[in-house]
Amino acid sequence: MKMAASRLRLPRLAALASATALAVTVGMAQAQVDEEYWWTAGSGEVFPEVRDYPNAAGALRVLVEGGPVDTVGHAFFEPIGPNGRACVTCHQPHDAMSLTPRTAQERWEATGGTDPLFAAWDGSNCPTMPQGERASHSLLLDHGLFRIERPWPPRDLQGNPIETDFTIEVVRDPWGCNTGRAYGLDAEEPTVSVYRRPRPVANLKYILAVGFDYDPKSGLAMELDPETGEPMSGNLMSDRRAQSLSLQMRDAAASHLEMLRDLTDAERAQIADFESRVYAAQQTIGDDIALDEVAEGGAELLQRSEAGLLGIFASPVWSEFDAWAEMSEEEMAALPPETRAFRESVVRGLHLWRTRSFLVNDSAGINQPLGFGNPARNTCQFCHNMSRTGIDVAPGQIDLGTSNQPFADPMPHLPLFRITCTGRLPHPHYGREILTSDPGYALTTGRCLDVGKITTQQMRAMAAREPLFHNGIAADIPGLVDFYDRRYNIQYTPQERQDMINLLTAL
Repeated sequence: MKMAASRLRLPRLAALASATALAVTVGMAQAQVDEEYWWTAGSGEVFPEVRDYPNAAGALRVLVEGGPVDTVGHAFFEPIGPNGRACVTCHQPHDAMSLTPRTAQERWEATGGTDPLFAAWDGSNCPTMPQGERASHSLLLDHGLFRIERPWPPRDLQGNPIETDFTIEVVRDPWGCNTGRAYGLDAEEPTVSVYRRPRPVANLKYILAVGFDYDPKSGLAMELDPETGEPMSGNLMSDRRAQSLSLQMRDAAASHLEMLRDLTDAERAQIADFESRVYAAQQTIGDDIALDEVAEGGAELLQRSEAGLLGIFASPVWSEFDAWAEMSEEEMAALPPETRAFRESVVRGLHLWRTRSFLVNDSAGINQPLGFGNPARNTCQFCHNMSRTGIDVAPGQIDLGTSNQPFADPMPHLPLFRITCTGRLPHPHYGREILTSDPGYALTTGRCLDVGKITTQQMRAMAAREPLFHNGIAADIPGLVDFYDRRYNIQYTPQERQDMINLLTAL
C-alpha cells in the first residue's frame, strides 16, 4: 500500500440535537490516510497493528491484537488461488474488512475492470456474460454483491443430496444465471445463483461464541464441528452453509479463490489466527467526537471485552454508551455544542433500542417456532442482544422479509424465485407459495419453513461497510432504520429516527 501524509474531507453528518429537531452539523475527522487505500493481494506490505480509515461519518479503526502482521507468504494476503485473489481482496480494511460498491468502482476505474476482484465466477453477474463490460459486473459495482452458487437440491456436509419439502422455479432471471445451460436449474449440475454482501472478517470472537447447547429457533441440538466435535455457533455465514471457521475457509477457497486444491492445515491455521485477532469499529464521529472515550470504546473495547454470551442478562447491549447517559449536567455543559448534541442523541437512541417495543409479525425464527405468538411485542434488543456487537446470542436464522415478498423492497436487479411448499403443512406466514429473491437458509436445509431466513449480522462498523443487509437493500444506516420502521410499523418520529441513526453510526 502507498503511504502518504494527506488530509481528506468527506461529506458531513447531520444529527438532530433535541426535541426541537435542531440540526447539528458534525465535520469529518482529519487524519493521515492512505493515498491509495486498496490492499493488493501479494503486495508484501506490513499490516499495521492499528490504523484509522476515513468514512462518511468520521473514521473507522481496524486493530490487530498482538501487533503488526508480516503479510509476505501469509495465506490471508497472498493470491494462493488461480484467479489472482487473496482473502484480503474482498475483505478490505478500509471497508471494515468487507467490501463496498465505492471501493469496487474505484478499482474498476483504476484497472479498467482487470483487477482480480472482478473474477468472472462470482465478481460478475454471471460467468457467461461478456466480462469486459461494466454492465456484466453491475451487481458488484452498484450494490456490492457477489454471486453465490448453491447446489440444487441442497447437500449436507458430506455432499449427499437433502430431501426437500419445496420446489423452486425461476420467475425473473435478469442475468441468465438461473435459466441458462451452463448455470441454473436446467444445467447438467443444477444450481441456484443468489447475490449477497461479503460479511466483515472482524470481531469473530463474538460471531463464533456459542451461548446455547441447542438452537432455540428450531428446538434442535447445536450441530457439532466434524473436525473438533465442539458445538458450532451458527452465526458465521448468511445461510449457515458452513458453521465453523475451518469449513468457511474451505468454502471460500473453493468458490471465491477458485482453488483446485484444499487449503493446507498451515494455511488454515494462519488465516484463522489472523482473522481471530482483527477488530473493527467506528472510532470517531466528525472532527472531535472520539468514541474511545466511551468506557475505552471502539475497537479496543471489542478486543478487551468478553464475548458476552449472556447478552442482555449480563451486560445491556451497547452498555459502553451508558457513560454518556451518566454524565452530570456540568460535564455535559463543558462539551462543545456539537459534541454534546450528538451524545444526547445517541443516549436517546440507546433508550429507544432497549425500551421502544413494537409488534413483530410474520417473521419465521421469531414468531414461529419459538412460540412467542404472532404478532409478538419486542424491542430491537430482543434479537440484537449480544453486548458489544448486537448479534443474536441465540443462534439461528430469521426471516425479516428482506428477501421475501410482500415485505421486501422492489429489487429488479435480483432474480426472483417461486417457492412452492410441498410438505404436509404450508409455510406458517406465507402459505403454500412464496416469492423470494433469495431462499436463504432453505438452500442449506431444504425446508420450506426456512425460505428467506438469514443469519443475524453484527452491527459494528456499519458506517464503513454500507450498503447493509445480506442483499444490500438498505443503501445506508438511514435506509436500514427506515426498513425496520416500515416492516414493523414502529412509527418513529423524525427525531427518534435520527437518534437511532446516530446510535448505529457510532458503532
